[in-house]
Amino acid sequence: MPAGGGPRRPRLLMDAARHGLADYRRGRDLPRLIGGCPTSAQAIAELEAREEEAERARRAGSPAWSCVRHVEVLIALMAERALLAEGLAARTGMVAGGADLR
Repeated sequence: MPAGGGPRRPRLLMDAARHGLADYRRGRDLPRLIGGCPTSAQAIAELEAREEEAERARRAGSPAWSCVRHVEVLIALMAERALLAEGLAARTGMVAGGADLR
């Protein structure tokens, strides 16, 4: 799920990930998925690598591919990107819509 127009994922896979965002808990989920709780930027890099591996396995029809694991990685990736964006917005005084809060 690369940012900015990268390869598309099946709609059902993305819908499942979006649905799971409400239950994402960083302290519980990141250690299980990547072995720790690094900064959001570091987590995103690791999660992107894991998601790309999962996508390659899915496309290849590999029996090692796990739909559940792929969705879990997508959930974490989406949540970490949102956390990073929120942190950047808070530091710059901007909100998602571009309104200046200063």
